Amino acid sequence: MGEGAESMGRFGIREGTPGDVPVILRFIRELAEYEGIAHRVTATEEGLLETLFGDAPAAETLLASVGGEPVGFAVFYQTFSTVLGKRGLHLDDLYISPKWRGKGLGTALLRRLAAIAVQRGCGRFEWWCMKDNAPALEFYDRIGALRHDEVFILRLQGEAIAAFAEGGPTLGSNPRIRNP
Repeated sequence: MGEGAESMGRFGIREGTPGDVPVILRFIRELAEYEGIAHRVTATEEGLLETLFGDAPAAETLLASVGGEPVGFAVFYQTFSTVLGKRGLHLDDLYISPKWRGKGLGTALLRRLAAIAVQRGCGRFEWWCMKDNAPALEFYDRIGALRHDEVFILRLQGEAIAAFAEGGPTLGSNPRIRNP
């Protein structure tokens, strides 16, 4: 399982390494396919290598394995809450290959992330879930995660960021209507 691996019976969880970039990208694509948004994936191995393992990593990864073979991953990063005055941990993606779902690996990854949040003194451990992902929402309900409905997720992306930064219009899109 390698250095930094946590053994849970036949499962293993370890931190991602630069050599894992191809499998991380594969899991990103599989998750996007599952969510019906595969056409939105623009991530590349080169980009992931830089953003996950370069001089200023934007996020961290955990890889789950069975018998040494990667079967899932989690990508997460630190946030900050001004209200709490503490760090937070945001889970961006968690994915388990279909063959391995329902065997406790997702729970194990979430527990490992919760332990990281505790270790780092985080006041929050948060993530998003697609509204139509009923199996995941049911799972999150079972583990006691609360659905937060006090805020909306707002987003500028792509060319809209630059257009807004330069003082121009954001391509006329209304974020309440369009979800690219």
